[in-house]
Amino acid sequence: MDFLVAFALPQNWQIAIVLMLLGVAVLVFAMEWVPVDLCTLLLILALVGTGILTVQEAFAGLVSDVTIMLASIFVLGAALKETGVLDAVGSRLLRLTGDDRPRLMLSLLSVVSGLSAFMNNTTVTALFVGPVISLAQRIKLSPSKLLLPVAYASILGGTCTLIGTSTNVAVSSYMTRENLRPLGLFEITPVGLAIVAAGMLYLVFIGRRILPSNPEESLTDDFEIRDYLSEIVVLPGSKLIGQLVFESDLTPLDFRIIKVIRGAQSFVPHSRSIIAEADVLLVTGRVDNLMKVKSTEGIDIKADVKLRDQDLQDADTQIAEALITPNSVLVGRTLREANYQQQSGLVVLAIYRRGRAVREQLGSIRLKVGDLLLVQGAKARLEASKQRRELAVLQELKTALVRPRKALYASLAFVGALVLGGLELMPVPLAFLSGAILVVLLRCLPAERVYDHIEWRLLILIGGMTAFGVAMDQTGTAALLARFIVEWLQPLGVRVVLAGFFILTIVLTQPMSNAAAALVVLPVALESAQVLGANERTFAIAIMLAASVSFITPFEPSCILVYGPGKYRFSDFVKNGLPLTALCSTIVLVLVPVFWPLEKRDTDRVVPPKAALSVPR
Repeated sequence: MDFLVAFALPQNWQIAIVLMLLGVAVLVFAMEWVPVDLCTLLLILALVGTGILTVQEAFAGLVSDVTIMLASIFVLGAALKETGVLDAVGSRLLRLTGDDRPRLMLSLLSVVSGLSAFMNNTTVTALFVGPVISLAQRIKLSPSKLLLPVAYASILGGTCTLIGTSTNVAVSSYMTRENLRPLGLFEITPVGLAIVAAGMLYLVFIGRRILPSNPEESLTDDFEIRDYLSEIVVLPGSKLIGQLVFESDLTPLDFRIIKVIRGAQSFVPHSRSIIAEADVLLVTGRVDNLMKVKSTEGIDIKADVKLRDQDLQDADTQIAEALITPNSVLVGRTLREANYQQQSGLVVLAIYRRGRAVREQLGSIRLKVGDLLLVQGAKARLEASKQRRELAVLQELKTALVRPRKALYASLAFVGALVLGGLELMPVPLAFLSGAILVVLLRCLPAERVYDHIEWRLLILIGGMTAFGVAMDQTGTAALLARFIVEWLQPLGVRVVLAGFFILTIVLTQPMSNAAAALVVLPVALESAQVLGANERTFAIAIMLAASVSFITPFEPSCILVYGPGKYRFSDFVKNGLPLTALCSTIVLVLVPVFWPLEKRDTDRVVPPKAALSVPR
């Protein structure tokens, strides 16, 4: 009743607006109507437009130390990858593994979680998808038995250090704004190691038995494109003669010419290829459109072509699966908008998205992170596409192309930043900024490509949601919700209140990003801790870890990356992730109050605590 009365009071109109914006944000994040970064910027504009925040308050999060720190970590991680350090680690792991599958899995997950403790988990997952598939094929094991554990291990590893995930950095930054001591670089490591150990044991001895064993099929079978292949023979006098392959009369009907057979030769066409008399064009397209062109003079159609993988490949041309990663320039664009075939020289034969193959109208499909493309083209073109970060081609990891001197520089810069920040010899953001500048000056990473490696959408999301947290605090929305939750759960004890916020965070990470969910719950949780006279730091760390131990759905970027390559179903994530979430949640709720007691301690604050906001009844 207090909640409804307070909500109806005229002086609380700002609270009503903030709650409405929160509901809209959750809905938009869940439905993906607009990109998350655009939604976040619209949220900021609404807060400024309604007078709830000043311009300075609204954009403070976008130019904060957390932004500098995360951008620096992205640059350092890119330098380690560009110089071959990460590939070398992956190659060595593949050489050392044997046929003992539990031991192999334990070694693999240890390396993945160890790297993820210091790098973005999505980057680590993307790095290992290709090698893990090759490794599984080599030991005659379904890739689906390994890929999901790799994604989970990368998420688990992020709980070990301050820089393990952007959520940790964002929460620490918000704690600083609330006059709490920021998190130390390794402050959460003991609890993180316990989470990782328990999670890996579950994955190795229980999870792998639950995981599906999806059979390996040929690529053309996997994407179910054989029945969509046809041969068109160009007869004398055909209108197609002399036309450019990509601008022919077949293009408006959404036919893709993937191979040209000319006499004894065959080749993959490029943007300047011209159709000639007697050419045999191997095309993919809609069956109904195929019927339309049957009546066209000057061509002969041989439908229902039955081809094998090798029929689409030769010494210079190959087909491959390619993954759309978060950093890909294709995210959010269609193949037609990107002019992809002409620009890259690669033909997209099919798209695999979350359990189903898409073969029709490929040019108009807006690509998403985790989409798996079946592409065909020259090997050199595939390699060039990888270098431009358009695709992560899923193929065997060859001997890593390590640049020894540059790799050493990048490694020393990264380790130096860790030491300086970990020993508090330098503020953590400044330590990593120094490391990022150093790898650029030493040419470990081309200066012109530095900004390409920074995940700007994530920085905008964190900055915007930090501003939203400030709005919740200043308007009294956090205090209102805190009073409501405390009055409801306080009779059951402080630990139950903490558990309530913990579960709420896990629930919100399903439609929202982890960082956004944590920053929405955090202001309310801190306000509740003040009302209860409990330790705010305990609540903050519990909320932060709650955002990183949710494995129930495949909406976490690392899970999205393995969804297609592993040929998983939505239910596979629920069956495996629910027990893992319950296990990790139990560990956090038991250990966090041990390392950070629930009793309030003024030493956790930089300045004395503010008085709890009063809310009209």
